[in-house]
Amino acid sequence: MRYMLLIYANEAAMAAAPTERTYEISAAYGAYTEALKKSGAWLAGDRLKPTQAATAVRMANGKTNVLDGPYADTKEQLAGFYMIEAEDADAAIAWAARCPGASAGTIEVRPIWEMTEYPSEK
Repeated sequence: MRYMLLIYANEAAMAAAPTERTYEISAAYGAYTEALKKSGAWLAGDRLKPTQAATAVRMANGKTNVLDGPYADTKEQLAGFYMIEAEDADAAIAWAARCPGASAGTIEVRPIWEMTEYPSEK
């Protein structure tokens, strides 16, 4: 089964981190990514630019509403993701616990709702 590991982190803390700490975090993520790939669990993953680069889009009464920048002021922001293949939720949670972001932020584990689970439309 496929799972998304959504990495939430405090952008302000990340931006204020000393350069040496940034290198340490990058190295930890590199090692984690390699472990996922070596195990065969890795399907995709990447970092996201800060929320100031985000755009939120909503449709209301047939009109497109666009909001630049962060939509909500929160303590943690979505910073990146991994899509993995895991035998079950417990295995996905075990991978999430190993993610470097789990020690300073939150890793949300969410199963992918496979398109094959939808009834066919005719």
